[in-house]
Amino acid sequence: MTKLYLFDFDQTLYAYDFHKRLPALAELTGSTQYHLAKTWWVGGHEEKADSGGYPTVESYLEAWHEVTGTVLTLEKWQTSRKAAMTRSETAVDALRHATSIGTASLLSNNNVLFRTSLPVLAPDVAEILGDHDLVSADLGVTKPDPLIFELAIERFDAAKGDALFLDDNARNVSAAQKFGIRAFHVPSVDHLPDGAAMRAAIDAFAAA
Repeated sequence: MTKLYLFDFDQTLYAYDFHKRLPALAELTGSTQYHLAKTWWVGGHEEKADSGGYPTVESYLEAWHEVTGTVLTLEKWQTSRKAAMTRSETAVDALRHATSIGTASLLSNNNVLFRTSLPVLAPDVAEILGDHDLVSADLGVTKPDPLIFELAIERFDAAKGDALFLDDNARNVSAAQKFGIRAFHVPSVDHLPDGAAMRAAIDAFAAA
């Protein structure tokens, strides 16, 4: 049976720093970090988007305007998101390796703008994954809810015992393990995801 490797994105394939994203958003929209954080994030709208509450790019951007009073375009969203991301060469190599020995897919808590923008934000990852780009917004549920793991393995017709989930979030890793799939807690080295550790975990799982 082909093994399935499910990868988180932020701090698993690319490093991510929200404290770089928010200032970029404020500058691009002519607002303040405090206003955007209070109205959009504290107001629960990003969480709603990650759960599929804004199912299209247009609905997200319209809600952003209504909630914050500022204009956000897809291009501005991409610019601010990219400002918060740093590529981990070793992590991307681990992803590429996983596709060479099995099936690999993204499994990320993110919204539809992220999935739509993946070829812009991380063209290397997008090229490797193709249409294996599962995000919580499309599945209608976020990690650590066990339903997301059930939906993911069903999508690829995989058994629990044939799936390995890789994530930097210990709570998500624990949830995957409780659901019944193998999971690896991704460490970081100098703030970058440790791809060497990921590859070792992938090889160990493949050999099991």
